[in-house]
Amino acid sequence: MLGIQNHRLTGDNVSFRQTPNAGGALRARFLLLHYTAGRNLESSVESLCTKKPQGNASAHIVLGRDGRIVQLAPFNVVTWHAGVSQWNGLDGLNHHAIGIEMDNAGLLQRDGDRYVSWFGKAYPEEEVRLAEHRHGGGVKPWHHYTEVQIARALELCELLVAHYGLEDVLGHEDVARGRKIDPGPAFPLGSVRGQAIGRAADVAPRLVVNATSLNIRSGPGADFPKVAPALKRGAELVLLEPQDRWSRVAVVGGTDLEGWVCNDFVTRMPATRSGPGAAVLSRTQRALQPTRAAPRKAPAKASNARAPARKTPTRARSKA
Repeated sequence: MLGIQNHRLTGDNVSFRQTPNAGGALRARFLLLHYTAGRNLESSVESLCTKKPQGNASAHIVLGRDGRIVQLAPFNVVTWHAGVSQWNGLDGLNHHAIGIEMDNAGLLQRDGDRYVSWFGKAYPEEEVRLAEHRHGGGVKPWHHYTEVQIARALELCELLVAHYGLEDVLGHEDVARGRKIDPGPAFPLGSVRGQAIGRAADVAPRLVVNATSLNIRSGPGADFPKVAPALKRGAELVLLEPQDRWSRVAVVGGTDLEGWVCNDFVTRMPATRSGPGAAVLSRTQRALQPTRAAPRKAPAKASNARAPARKTPTRARSKA
């Protein structure tokens, strides 16, 4: 079982190697998940522990495909894993987040009957997931995550969230949208986030409308059309997909109404595991499952291009 002592991880198959690419005091609010896009655990640790002329990077944890964990810095020290990033009004997530890098080759390319990483390694079909990134870009091949790796990631997330009182578990793709696409669709981020924050099937993350009225729209911006009459103050919502300025929600009650609301006009409610309505989930939440392998049929040859991101309009001045 994993534990934390003096901001360092303890437990089986846990080791520590100090990275020089760190500095400054960290009081984390979030947990940020990445893939390494590297060859293996050892090469990723070596890279993150090397001081370079430029482009230095690091993280707090590197998680191997066999469940081994290497910690590179105490959890109260800033590491450099987020880069240019933003979330819910905060800039520079390095100063607000604990970073976990997971050993995974990331986005692959189709080369005849093979799936090949950017560094030239070919992967068998059983280690490949064909899926479309949730930010778009079409169906592409992605390196899969092992079952033990996902289980270990969940254990880490639950421990860190509980120990440090973290607000959320995010992907690099969330805080650097359009620039980063990790951990990608092969990792069940929604399910891991849900369980780590206490959002399993009986614990719905809730929001409440704090404005007189609030429009619910078909997309994350004030230029998207309304999908229903404005919500009233006090209306309860289930959080489905948080983003920087907007969140996708489901309206609690006898309806399947889903849409997007501006984060400025909602407040998070305390989590609860029991009580009236605790198990009320939307159709989308009920469908949250780890990504599974797609049929054998492959898409056209993939490229290394980043998945295109729909530009989110500037925050609305009104109640969205």
